[in-house]
Amino acid sequence: MSASPSDAILSARGLTMEFYGFKAVNNVDLDVHRNTIHALIGPNGAGKTTCFNLLTKFLTPTAGTIHFMGRDITRMKPADVARLGLVRSFQISAVFPHLTVLDNVRVALQRKAHLGTQFWRSNKLLHRLDERARELIESVGLGPYADLDAADLSYGRKRALEIATTLALDPPVLLFDEPMAGMGVEDIGRVSDLIRAIARDRTIVMVEHNLNVVADLCDRVTVLARGEILSEGDYATVSSDPRVREAYMGSEHD
Repeated sequence: MSASPSDAILSARGLTMEFYGFKAVNNVDLDVHRNTIHALIGPNGAGKTTCFNLLTKFLTPTAGTIHFMGRDITRMKPADVARLGLVRSFQISAVFPHLTVLDNVRVALQRKAHLGTQFWRSNKLLHRLDERARELIESVGLGPYADLDAADLSYGRKRALEIATTLALDPPVLLFDEPMAGMGVEDIGRVSDLIRAIARDRTIVMVEHNLNVVADLCDRVTVLARGEILSEGDYATVSSDPRVREAYMGSEHD
C-alpha cells in the first residue's frame, strides 16, 4: 500500500527557485514520508542540490510552499527549522578537528541542553553529558576512538562523527548532502550500515550520486532533470523508466 500525502513529515508544493530568469527548480511537488530513506538524484545540473537547499531553508523559494510536520516553514531561517528538528549535513565534514571525538559530541549535547555557548560552566556540570555522548559514539561505531582528536580519524569515521553530533540534537528528520562523496568501498559500507540503523526511528533525505548506495538503502527515489521531477518511486521503478535511463542512469550502467 502506498503512503498518502497526509503521511508526509516533509512536503513541498509548487517549489520553484529562479536565478536571474533561469529556473533551477520548477514547480516541484514532493512528499517525504515518516521513517523512510528518500533519495534525490539526477544528472549534473538537475536541480537536486538547489532543491535540497530549499528544503533545509538555505535558500528561500521564488514560489511554492514547504511544510514540516504540518507547519509552514517556507519563510523560516535555517537555524529555526533546525531547532524544529529538520537537521542537515554538508558535503564537507563539519567537525572540530582539534577536539576529541568525545568533546565534539559533548559540544552538540551542550546545545541540546541549552549550554551551547556556556563553556565557562564547571567541568563537573559538563561531564554530566559524557554518558550520553559515549552512547552516541558507540552507536556510530566510534567507541575505540572516543579520546582521539577528530583530525586523526579517517574520512569515513569523520562522517560517522558528524552523524553522531547530528544525532545529539535528536532530530526526527536528517538530511544528508552526498554522504558517500570521496569515500572508499570500506567507508561506504560502514556509513551505509550506519544510515540504515539510524533510519529505524528517523526519516532520512539524501542527495547521492552513488546509485549502488541508492539502490541498497532507499525506500523512495525522486529523479530530477532540468529542475523538474522526471520520475518517482522505488529504485526498481525509476531505474526501469526509459526517460531516467536516457537522462541519467544509462550513462552509469551501460
